[in-house]
Parts: sequence; C-alpha cells; structure tokens
Amino acid sequence: MKTDLIYGVEDRPPFKDALFAALQHLLAIFVAIITPPLIIASALKLDVEKTSFLVSMSLFASGVSTFIQCRRIGSIGAGLLCIQGTSFSFIGPIIATGLVGGLPLIFGCCMAAAPIEMIVSRTFKYLRNIITPLVSGIVVLLIGLSLIKVGIVSCGGGYSAMDNGTFATWENLSIAALVLLSVLFFNRCRNKYLRMSSIVLGLCLGYGLAFALGKVDMSALNIEMLMSFNIPQPFKYGIAFNVSSFIAIGLVYLITAIEATGDVTANSMISGLPIEGDAYLKRVSGGVMADGFNSFLAGVFNSFPNSIFAQNNGIIQLTGVASRYVGYYIAAMLILLGLFPIVGAVFSLMPDPVLGGATLLMFGTVAAAGIRIISSQEIGRKETLVLAVSLSLGLGVELMPDVLQQAPEAIRSIFSSGITTGGLTAIIANIVIRVKEEKD
Repeated sequence: MKTDLIYGVEDRPPFKDALFAALQHLLAIFVAIITPPLIIASALKLDVEKTSFLVSMSLFASGVSTFIQCRRIGSIGAGLLCIQGTSFSFIGPIIATGLVGGLPLIFGCCMAAAPIEMIVSRTFKYLRNIITPLVSGIVVLLIGLSLIKVGIVSCGGGYSAMDNGTFATWENLSIAALVLLSVLFFNRCRNKYLRMSSIVLGLCLGYGLAFALGKVDMSALNIEMLMSFNIPQPFKYGIAFNVSSFIAIGLVYLITAIEATGDVTANSMISGLPIEGDAYLKRVSGGVMADGFNSFLAGVFNSFPNSIFAQNNGIIQLTGVASRYVGYYIAAMLILLGLFPIVGAVFSLMPDPVLGGATLLMFGTVAAAGIRIISSQEIGRKETLVLAVSLSLGLGVELMPDVLQQAPEAIRSIFSSGITTGGLTAIIANIVIRVKEEKD
C-alpha cells in the first residue's frame, strides 16, 4: 500500500529518530496508563503505598506487554508498533469486584478470565455473527456512560470527600474545571506538541492549583519509599476467585478482543501493510492473543488488564514512523518508570478533582467512540430493538442498582454492573431477534 511513511514496520531508525518518536508515544499514553489504577485505588480507598505500587506495576506491565506486541514471540504479538497499556474498559467491573473481595479477587478473576480473549483470537471468525459491531458499540457506549459517574465523583473530591463532608466544595470543583478547560484549550492549539501533551499540561496546572490550595498531603510520603527501588513481586497481594466477578470481567475481555482487532487493522493500514490475506490474519490473531496473554501477565505482577492503545495510531501518522523497533524504546522507558517508586508516589498524591477534570473528558470520549461504532452500522428495526433493550436494562441497573436488592446474591453480583447487564442483553437480543427474523 502507498504511504507517506519515513520508516516502515521493519526499518530500523537511527537512535535519535527512534528516541524522539518513542517520547511522543510515551507522552500520548503515560496518563492513560496510570489513570485506571488511580481511579480503582481511590474507589477502594487504598493507602498511598499500595496506590503507588499499583501505578508503578501498571507502567512495568505496560512496558513488558508493549515489547511482546512489537517483538512477536511465537504466535503471540502483532509484530507492529502496537503500544499496550492499562485498559479503561475494565474499571467498572474491577471496582465492583474489589468492593466484594479486594485486590486478591481482582487479580484472581482478571487472570482467570484472560484466556477468554486468547481463545477468541483463534475462533474469532466463528464469533463475528454473535459479537457484531452493533454489540461492541453498545458495550463501549455503556462503558463510557458508566465511567462518567466515576469521573464526576472524582471532580467533587472522591469517595473520601463524601465521607468527611467536603464533597463538591468550590475548591474541588474549581480545580476540576481548570483541568477540564485547560485540556480543551491545549487540545485546540495548532501546535502539535501542545495538542499531544494537552492532558499532561492540564494535570500539571490542576496539580499546581491544588497544591496552592493545600489539597496535596505531602505527609504521606517518606524518604525510604522515595529512595527505594520497586522489585516486581508476583502475586504480592494473593489471588482469589468468584464466579460472578469472573463472568463480569470475562464479558469485557470479549469486547476487548473486538477492539484489538480493529486497532491492529487500523495500525496495519497506517503502516502500509495489507488488511486482508493470511499475513493480515496472522497479525490480528497474534495481536489479540497478546492482548489476553499480557493481561494474564499483568495480573501476575499485580496490575490490571492491558489492551492496545488506539491513540498511538495517530502518532504513527503524525511522525511517519511505523517501525516496530521504536516499540522497544517505549517498552524500556515504561519498565524503567515502573521500577522507581517516586513516579507512582507523585501521582498517588494527586487529589481526586485533578484526575476527575481530565478523566471526565476521557470517559466522554469513550462514550462518543461507542456512538460512532453504532452509527457506522445500518440501524433498522432489528438493530433499534437490540439497542433499545440493551441500553434500557444496562443504564437502568447503573442508575438504580437497588432494583436487584431482592435477587439472589449470585444474580445480584453478576448484573450489578450496567456494562455486564447491557452487554449480555445485547448479545442475547442480537441472536434471538436474528433467529426470529430468519424463521419469519
């Protein structure tokens, strides 16, 4: 395929060019990698030390995952410049799981469900008629809409502010508003570097205002923690298992497999490679397989499921560098950042309103992506019915969780997430309505 690339997938750029391209990718993904552990830790009310360690391990796991995707080890990996990071899609089910059984249950269920995506990588062609773009669009939309509540809670000061009576004070809302407006401002700038670093700059401004208002508690830091070196410890917090949590997380793995397929396809197209034929199928299968394998590996090292980051496809277009060898530089940077506790500690002290201002926009973007997927399909009578029943039940459970209070514990824990309820409804409704139409 004809492209304007400076360096193709198998080219080896000089050190200076590779480093510059890697730094731009790092700038685009850094905040996205550390945000899920910060949100989950805040919802579970974890202390600074645990939060810092989770952030560090997210960076470390993302580095290892990126290397595997770019390097392609056996049948695992796309062999493209695919960057992996902590997935936003799992935040809702993970928080629900954590409130039931803490970190051991989160890591246990995430690891147990990861093979689902690995299996899908080998059987995807058989599931295409079940998990259609309409179904995946509905789930992505529900993920975005359900996470907006998490973002709004952070804007008001987080769950800790709810407990101590300081929720939604003018200081908290001012900080969140500054971050939100700053991100929007820098994102609209003509300078490409300001656009790429809009979230980082917004967070820095919000962090500065929070510090000036006395919202940053430095007493939680200790010199010993800052000067130490993070050694990854497999199964540090132990593992546990719960069937209902496994189902909730497993459903998201199914959707992630579909998203990964789209990301690898887009990456192949941008990189000037064919998007049909055996070589293409091999890349897609390897990319989805690595998505599942790396999520399992992340659980081993006390981190959350990983997925391919779509935003890096835009960086490839911007820089004209599609070389997978640049991924090695990115992986090394992420691993190094994960080994130093000071990186995790600095972000662990970030007040909730600072993070809320940025994540509110991010989660809205996720919802918008779901709408875009749905609108790309032809919406007829059947599709309207699937959409209506899925959104009604999914959002209904999300907005009024007490509707399940009389249900058995197993049912309540499975369907307490709007993402799970809406996603399963979409899959079942899609099958039933299609079968009925075929019979008619």
